[in-house]
Amino acid sequence: MKYYLIAGEASGDLHASNLMKSIKNIDEDANFRFFGGDLMQRQGGTLVKHIREMAYMGFIPVLLNLRTILRNLEFCKKDIVAYSPDVVVLIDYPGFNLKVAKYLKQNTSIPVVYYISPKVWAWKKYRIKSFKKYVDRMLSILPFEVEFYKKHNYPIDYVGNPTVDAITTRPQSKQTFQEFARLNNLSDKPIIALLAGSRKQEIEDNLPTMLKSIETFNDHQIVIAGAPAIEMDFYKKSISNHKVELIFGQTYNILAQAQVALVTSGTATLEAALLNVPQVVCYKTPFPKLSYWGFKNLLHTPYISLVNLIAGKEVVKELFAKFFSIENIREETERLLFDSTYRQSMLDEYHHIKKTLGSQNASDKAAILIYGFIASED
Repeated sequence: MKYYLIAGEASGDLHASNLMKSIKNIDEDANFRFFGGDLMQRQGGTLVKHIREMAYMGFIPVLLNLRTILRNLEFCKKDIVAYSPDVVVLIDYPGFNLKVAKYLKQNTSIPVVYYISPKVWAWKKYRIKSFKKYVDRMLSILPFEVEFYKKHNYPIDYVGNPTVDAITTRPQSKQTFQEFARLNNLSDKPIIALLAGSRKQEIEDNLPTMLKSIETFNDHQIVIAGAPAIEMDFYKKSISNHKVELIFGQTYNILAQAQVALVTSGTATLEAALLNVPQVVCYKTPFPKLSYWGFKNLLHTPYISLVNLIAGKEVVKELFAKFFSIENIREETERLLFDSTYRQSMLDEYHHIKKTLGSQNASDKAAILIYGFIASED
């Protein structure tokens, strides 16, 4: 069968690639065409547009690149129709993907499956109406979403969390610190890992402050996990005055060997938790006080990190908006490094989060549901 997948960010590329691998295990004739990244490309098929041409974040970057975004959208619609797939699988990336879903439902008979629900429970609840109209099947990877959608009379399938699968099956899972340090020419000092986001705007906003906040921890080495769709030269203006190591393509290895991590909000917070790395969430916003007011009064969620959302309470400190500062990040990092009781409490909460997510193979379950759905449509 023919599958058209659309992922617009690094995490979507990862989860879509694992889904493609699972689809191939049950459909030996699977043919893929997709918007995505390097990981999806390794699974075979045709890469139409790379995520580095799509990952725009924030009002100003989106506005400045609006012509490119609209051009990508129109091209995508036409390309899907020309390819005539048996199903279109949308992976998160709602601003783009919901427009595609609407077009397909209004102009074609191609079925649409959404894998990894957009975070409408945080804001934009009105998008549930669009799901009901334009999406044939919704597959969720967060357990608390099931109850949320049930309240809105929209049935979804919880398939487990693919990040659990990605962590469990990662290469070099048995790698020791000594091996990791030797292969990457690192010292024997403990590692502070920095994950400053997957998009340029996030990195520009967060990385300089993150670096300044930990520059006094001389007994540790700082290792930045380079985002897969970002070129090395982009990081140079932020790291030129700091003694750091920048490593690409080894995010899980870096986290697995880190003593503590500074992480922007997103999938990376859950990855750090699953790899048992104490972390502090750092996220800069424009107009900090106004942003925090909006978060408390306009959004429908008490937290910004997946770790806290899944736990239903504060497990990791969220230093965003008016709390995002050099002093606050430094203080929390120091506490995670040197307060053993505080550190262990966070690790204990990680254990409960893992139990909540379950151990089912999300990619395989999603693949079975998608393949079965297509078969039932024939």
